[in-house]
Order: sequence, then C-alpha cells, then structure tokens
Amino acid sequence: MSIFLLILFFILLFIGIPIAASLGISVILSILIFTDVPISLVIHSMYSSMNSFIMVAVPLFILAGIIMDEGGIANRLFSFANSAVGWMRGGLGHVNVVVSLLFAGMAGSSIADIASTGRMTINAMTRNNYLIMYSTGLTLITSVLASVIPPSILMVVAAATAGVSVGDALIGGLVPGIFMAVIFMICNHIYSKKNNIGEPVPFDFKVLMKEFMKAFPALLIPVILLGGILSGIFTPTEAAAVAVLYSLIIAIFFYKVISVKQLPNMFYRTTNMTGTILFIAVTAQSASWVFEFDGLPTRVAASITNVSENSFVILLVLFVFLLIVGMFMDATAAIFILVPILMPIVTEVGIDPLYFVIFLVMVLSFGLVTPPVGVALYAASNVTGLSIEKVSKAVVPWIVVTILILLLFIIFPVLLTGPLDWIQPD
Repeated sequence: MSIFLLILFFILLFIGIPIAASLGISVILSILIFTDVPISLVIHSMYSSMNSFIMVAVPLFILAGIIMDEGGIANRLFSFANSAVGWMRGGLGHVNVVVSLLFAGMAGSSIADIASTGRMTINAMTRNNYLIMYSTGLTLITSVLASVIPPSILMVVAAATAGVSVGDALIGGLVPGIFMAVIFMICNHIYSKKNNIGEPVPFDFKVLMKEFMKAFPALLIPVILLGGILSGIFTPTEAAAVAVLYSLIIAIFFYKVISVKQLPNMFYRTTNMTGTILFIAVTAQSASWVFEFDGLPTRVAASITNVSENSFVILLVLFVFLLIVGMFMDATAAIFILVPILMPIVTEVGIDPLYFVIFLVMVLSFGLVTPPVGVALYAASNVTGLSIEKVSKAVVPWIVVTILILLLFIIFPVLLTGPLDWIQPD
C-alpha cells in the first residue's frame, strides 16, 4: 500500500499536479483500494492534526516576516550591516552574510530573505565589481540561514511533528546557524582577496553608531523572541504573536513605511502562504497514517539498521537520503512525511531526537537552493533576471562548502547539541 501511494504521488507530481493535491489523491486512492477504513475517519484525522496550539506559530511567523519585508526593516538592517562589516576585505559579501543572519532572526523564511535583503545585496555587490554569478550564489546560500536560525518556520514544523520541544529546537538552530555564517564569511574573504575585489576601507565608528540607532528597534526583535523563549516568559507560539505585534508597531509608528490600509493585503498573503503549507500538512498527516497502517516505518528501520547499527554510519546514510529528497521534494512536505518514518530509526540507534530534528531541518533547507525544485532558485532568478540554469551554476561552489559543514555536524554532533546545553543547562 505504501509503495502504491509513493509511486502514484510521484507520478502525479511529475505531470504537474501540486504537492498537496498529489498527496491527497494518492492517500485517498490507497485507502479506498487497500483498506475498508471509511474516508470520513481520514478527514477527521486531517482536521485533528491541525488542531494544534503549536501550529498556530506558522501563520504568525509568516505574517511577521511579511510585515518586516514591507516595513522598511530590511533597509535598516542592510545599512547597519554595511557599517559594521562593509569596511573589511570583501565587505559587501560580508554584508550579504550578516544581513541574512539578522533577517533570519526575525522572519524565519528563506524566500522572504531573498526577496527583500537579497535584492539589495546583489545590486550593491554588482555595482561594486562583484560578478553577478558570485553575488547570486552567496545570496542563495545565506538565505538558507533563515531556515536554521530561530524563528525558523521549518524548525517549528519539524519539532512539532517529531514531538520534541519546539523551544529547544528553535534555540538549537542558533549556534549552528552562526557557525555556518562565519564559514561563509571566511570563504568570501578568501575569494575577495584572491580576485582583488572589495578593497578594505577605513572603519567609521560614528557611522556605525548612527546606523545602529536607526536599526535598534528592528534588532530588538530576535532579542525579544529568544529572550522570551529562553526565560519561559512565553511559548514559541506566543513569541510569534509578539513578533507580529512588535513588528507592526515599529513598521507603522517608528519607521512609518507601511499604513493600516496595507494590512488587508498582508493578511491575504499570509492566508495564501499558510493555506499552502497547512494543506500539505493535513495530506501528509494522512499519508503518515497510511505508512503506519502498512508498517512502513518498522520495515524502513529494519532495512537501515541491517546496514549498520552504528549511529555515525546511520547518520551518513540518512544525510545522503535527505539530500536527495530535498532536491526533489518541498521541505515542508518532506518533514511531514519523513519524520514519522525516520524517528523510530533515530531512537533505535541512540541518536538524540532533538539533534536529529535540527540536523534534518538543516539538510532539507539545503534543498531550497538545489535544482530541480529548489524554490529559492526561482526567487533568485526572479530577482536577478538570470536563468535557472545560471542561478543553479552560481550556487554550486557554495553547495560544496555547505555539504562539508553538514558533514562536520555529523562527525562532531556536539556542535549542534553542545551549545544548547550551555544555553539551557539541566
């Protein structure tokens, strides 16, 4: 039954039917053909799966990201990052990384990062003798940080699906995300020095302080979110509501970029994006039920553990598997489908479930920038005017760098779990 479902799902995807519809049709036909279970029970299961306080965080973080995108916050972040690191060798490349890191701590969306800060950084870099292919590749890879750094929407979804603490998962992505950003900056410095671009300029402390004060209200967003979650003042879902309220206040009353009249359109965009994600979620939940009914998780677990019972080897196998999945499947859909299947394997070989959730999100978010279905590629193509083929080629060197970073997290798992122990000691 599971094989029939998966084959039908990929056939429907191949002929152009949207993910959620393909999955829903495959689930319903599988249940009708192979079981006597009433479809009404499946519909009830779909509804129950979304009747969750944790999942309310998804539309709220999406709305917060849209407000920040249109509320002038990205412009302030760019100016602040430029004054902070733009004076170094390869300065605008460093600005690209830092502004994505800062925006990631507010919006939680890679696509929003490319559409807002990405457009500014690519234009600024190309005006200053950086090749557009290099600028585009760097922008693409730094957009991945938004799916790792809290408040990552993917991290909320993965943690809720896996049944681990959403707060711990969000905080757990912080240090690995910063680590990735530092590696990207080192690579950018080496490239800039080798190609003699991005000449260093004198550092101006007065300009830094001026831009810091302008950006200060926006920079408080990640501080409020992380501080509230860490201190237990509010849950991740409540943090999302705080992010919406605070970003609205500074966008309307402080930066004065958006007006109340623009809110209905923002709510519409939020509803549209949320509907897409949650439609995938409800159909994926039913697919998970089919897999459980058919015993697929147990069989997959047995097949993988037959290869080896060593957790390091299992992680390598899962790493390759998730990389391939990320290339061909939307990350949200992959999380809802794969987490129920893979978690029994993870727990059986002694891998920390929280570590695996963070690692899984990092690997699947990598799929956002890999062809053929990486949605960030299409966003970058729209921003730059480059073809998908050129955009894909531009990100290849950064793909190699990121794969090496992810391998480091397998070899040294303490890089993921250790910082969380320091931040939240038992």
